[in-house]
Amino acid sequence: MNPTLNRVAGKTAIVTGGRGDLGGATAALLAEHGAVVASLDVAGAPAAAAHANIHQYDVDVTSEASVADAIRRVRDEVGTPDILVNAAGIIGPAGASHTASVTDFDTIFNVNVKGVWLMTKHVVPGMIEKGAGSIVNFSSIHGITGGRNVPLYHATKGAVRLLSKSDAAAYGSYGIRVNSIHPGSMNTRMSRRSAEQSDIGAEAYYKQLVGSNPLPRQGQPDEIAYGVLYLASDESRFTTGSELVIDGGYTAV
Repeated sequence: MNPTLNRVAGKTAIVTGGRGDLGGATAALLAEHGAVVASLDVAGAPAAAAHANIHQYDVDVTSEASVADAIRRVRDEVGTPDILVNAAGIIGPAGASHTASVTDFDTIFNVNVKGVWLMTKHVVPGMIEKGAGSIVNFSSIHGITGGRNVPLYHATKGAVRLLSKSDAAAYGSYGIRVNSIHPGSMNTRMSRRSAEQSDIGAEAYYKQLVGSNPLPRQGQPDEIAYGVLYLASDESRFTTGSELVIDGGYTAV
């Protein structure tokens, strides 16, 4: 794959969770393809590799004041965003629904759903001014299928999937596209935490999750990043309200 094609040259992008595995890979690839990237993540998260086109900002996506301040700073220092990638997310504790606490529920929904909504709320007005924009929201294969290991996480990803479709319908007349991306099992720190929490053990967990896939392995972060790059770029200018599944065929069998 040629990193010099400049598929998003001249665009300004915001990536939340930009210091995580998937968000970091996405921020790096957008920067390599010519975008100026504002990488947003919670204060204290380890910084990703430096890149001339990536600017780091701290944000708490669950706080409207923090989100509003971060977006104001990005607009003043980097420019009005053309692209918003909502990659920030947490997995929460494993266990059936009745084992979770109200605090567990509030924490995961605040980050995974409220955070996507708040970022959209504060970025969209600038996109409306421009008359164009692309929003890519991170859901999951389990936002489509559900799953037994972390049901609250899966519920949040189902909510993100439908919020994406609803926002696609609401903002299309302004030239703004909204799509969701649905990673399968990925080689990330979050995936490893999920495996470690499984009641069947990590080895059995991975065998169950990817062993029967048509492509029987975990995906790599850059394989998700290239999917985001397509949805962020003008190559997908007639694509909105869609679900891009990148899962090695998990949902096909």
